[in-house]
Amino acid sequence: MNTRKPNIVMLLIDDLGWKDVGFMGSTYYETPHMDRLAADGMTFGSAYACPNCAPSRASLMTGLYSPRHGIYTVGSAERGPAHKRKLIPPANRGILGVEHATIAERLKAAGYACGHIGKWHLGEGPATGPEGRGFDLNVGGIHKGQPPAGYFSPFHIATLPDGPENEYLTDRLTNEALRFIDDHAEQPFFLYFAHYAVHKPLQAKPEMIAKYERKEASQGQDNPVYAAMIESTDDSVGRIVGKLDQLGLADHTIVLLVSDNGGLGGYGAEGLGAHDVTSQLPLRGGKGMLYEGGIRVPMAVKWPQRIEPGTTCDTPVMVIDFLPTILEAAGVSEPAAPADGESLLPLLEQNGGLARDTLFWHFPVYLEDGAGNWRTRPGAALRHGDWKLIEWFETGCLELYRLTDDIGERHNLAGELPDLARELHERMQRWREAVHAPVPTEWNPAYAPESADSI
Repeated sequence: MNTRKPNIVMLLIDDLGWKDVGFMGSTYYETPHMDRLAADGMTFGSAYACPNCAPSRASLMTGLYSPRHGIYTVGSAERGPAHKRKLIPPANRGILGVEHATIAERLKAAGYACGHIGKWHLGEGPATGPEGRGFDLNVGGIHKGQPPAGYFSPFHIATLPDGPENEYLTDRLTNEALRFIDDHAEQPFFLYFAHYAVHKPLQAKPEMIAKYERKEASQGQDNPVYAAMIESTDDSVGRIVGKLDQLGLADHTIVLLVSDNGGLGGYGAEGLGAHDVTSQLPLRGGKGMLYEGGIRVPMAVKWPQRIEPGTTCDTPVMVIDFLPTILEAAGVSEPAAPADGESLLPLLEQNGGLARDTLFWHFPVYLEDGAGNWRTRPGAALRHGDWKLIEWFETGCLELYRLTDDIGERHNLAGELPDLARELHERMQRWREAVHAPVPTEWNPAYAPESADSI
């Protein structure tokens, strides 16, 4: 009997929308390798992340909700026009505090080789970069959230030597990930491969772009450059899984595939100036928003020893669940301060459910769309069973949706079901007190109601 601890491969794809893969219904984008991974394992239809990338990465690494680590957004909490910000938001932390243990720190202490490939976005250097947070190897990880010089070499990434001119970044990072697997095939390893793709700037191989320029649009998805970026990322997934097969490691390797937030779509329907790169219909909104299009993401997990192929799960899960799941699978005890997330092993093995019944989001900051409009004003959300509640801190307004028959969040039922809205709001308030979540209340002296858009 093989008693070796399982290898863990985490594939985090940046800005990949819920409907941007074949296994979630896309017919324009071509993702055969991701689709095969999903078919060989379990697909999650109600997987969630934070509204944008930095908080999702912090929560994934620590198993903690955003108020615990203080990373709510990317950059300043006061993004957008000052005269339109009614409240002064709480300060946003840009770097993951060293007081919060990461998955890599926990696994390294248990004998795992830990490799980070790609985007980090939680700090930089020997103290707060991947090399200071439990990873034995850091290739490509810096504090920037997108490739500084785009997707073609020279990359100008301090932790990634430039390759031949016009080498494609996704291909290069994949080569580095394959090298890490080869080097550590004889011991348990944790590979965290966090793609820069498919984040902007939209840049892809010309021959792939030409292929999609000849392809008919489908379901509102029609961007050939974005499609080509997805295909290159899918090729990377195929190469990683193929390497595990080649080395005889597949059966005792957990492969987790997920996105860090919703895709770049749904803005036009909300009257925003941000450009729709993709379509996530029927979801509402996109990256940077508390609607489903901003937080619901594609997710699949493969583990031949424990997961039956071709299975699906619609239980709501979140990036905070990865740390406890991985630690339990690796036989590592949780930190002294337990994570907010919950191990997904009962769902993966189909022998139980989760203890919790509610997920929470706290986004007390401003996020503009690039054209002076708001993708999100300070607010919060929860999902409880079939129900979704959103609260807007500027007005106290509540929005209530029943996702099972209104996944597009078009029919606000808060007025029709005031008792339920109040009950869920009270649940949200109790959670905020428990995690010490800051709620902005101070009036912004620069706010000019006569020039601000109505809420």
